[in-house]
Amino acid sequence: MSRLGPGWPIAATVASGLLFFFGTGLDPVPELAWCAPLPILLLAPRVSGVTALLCAFVAYAAGGIPSWSYFWHSLSVPRPAGIAILAGSALLFALSAGLFRLLVRRHHAVLAVLAAAGLWTVALYAVSLLNPTGLMGTFMTTQADRPVVLQLASVTGGWGVEFLVLAVPAAVAAICAPGIRAGSRLVSVIAVAAVLTGLFFWSTARLSSPAGTTAKVALVVPAKAGYATDVTTPQGAALLQSYVDQIGALPDGVRVVVLPEAAFAVDDASRAGFVERLRRTGVEVVTGVYDTTPQGRFNAALDVPPSGPPVEFRKWHNGDSKNIASGTDLAYLAGPAKIGLLVCMDVNFADPSGGYGEAGTGLVLIPASDEDADGWEHSRTALIRGVENGFSVAWSAARGTPMLSDAHGRVLADTRTGAQPFSVVTADVPLGSGATPYARLGDWFAWLCGLLAIGGIVTAVRRTGETSATARAEDATVGA
Repeated sequence: MSRLGPGWPIAATVASGLLFFFGTGLDPVPELAWCAPLPILLLAPRVSGVTALLCAFVAYAAGGIPSWSYFWHSLSVPRPAGIAILAGSALLFALSAGLFRLLVRRHHAVLAVLAAAGLWTVALYAVSLLNPTGLMGTFMTTQADRPVVLQLASVTGGWGVEFLVLAVPAAVAAICAPGIRAGSRLVSVIAVAAVLTGLFFWSTARLSSPAGTTAKVALVVPAKAGYATDVTTPQGAALLQSYVDQIGALPDGVRVVVLPEAAFAVDDASRAGFVERLRRTGVEVVTGVYDTTPQGRFNAALDVPPSGPPVEFRKWHNGDSKNIASGTDLAYLAGPAKIGLLVCMDVNFADPSGGYGEAGTGLVLIPASDEDADGWEHSRTALIRGVENGFSVAWSAARGTPMLSDAHGRVLADTRTGAQPFSVVTADVPLGSGATPYARLGDWFAWLCGLLAIGGIVTAVRRTGETSATARAEDATVGA
């Protein structure tokens, strides 16, 4: 086993920390995310277990500095939860690197790659099920502007992308690790090359498939978006008129306009007049509303067509808000095209997006509200849901990144709010076909990652005969 001087752990930690800093977080460079784990994984088999774990934790924690301020001041993520996310992610990376180290040192190169990436992925899957604000901002999000990579999500969900971004540098590190047999090195090289080549050609073919029916969609978002402005107040009337004026200035052919989350507050007394005012625009309008009803108060997306009854979708996921009731149903615009509705934080979870995908929905309209810093990240979380489930996305976010994307994850148009009094995004959006393999099969790949992690852990902790004696001798050599 190689002996390294004390400078190498520091160099690996700094290099990996810098790569995590620029390759992950709120505004990542996608290619650097693939490189960020590599210095630590190259180091891990060559140093003691404590050193490997400590370097991995520090590198990931330091790389997350851009997110520290966001979580500290976030309105949607409680501060204790933000601290837990940052510390927990660093600990998870350290444990994944530690598992990789143990397996490589026991000459299980292929299993080291699969188990380390599997542990990382299945742990994040568990977080996505348990966290009341869901999950975003992980490795899969860093690749959201790389459609060739993202196509994998249509089969495996975003978990396949999450796994791949860690598995590739792990494979490189395993190939370079000391003590690995030539045959294992060759298998790793062939496997990595085959996977990446196959993904490239399959994704390219999928992206070249012809577009289907399109709908012209517009997003209209003010620079200074209020939240739940009462439509019966002078401020509410002025805001409503400003939206109506912007809608009137849109180009011909717009099928539907989407406004931000909770743009207005309505109740039984004010709803009819509000609906009638939007109906007179002559365009189908979807707006976020805080709707007070006898059943409770809902954060909802309200669809107002030029004629016919309005349709309301009630947000499923409201974080830790106690005074807002949650919906349980899907909702569609009237007409032959399957166009559904969501609200903001709903995209942080597998459902209700999965329900829309399974039903073959072609487009989902999403009023949203962000916190400026997380605007790009949250819009791409919505985009990933579209790729997973085969629908296009209209993301109309206040204080964020209004975005239109197709079902393959290609951004058709987007902008950042704040530069103009109103941000307006318009594009012809192809309707997706829905019913992707992931929409039909669900989180099968995340469960597979769990099996890989368990298999790796069982193999790593098994110390019998010559293998155990050799491992202890190597630890003593490194510690000398």
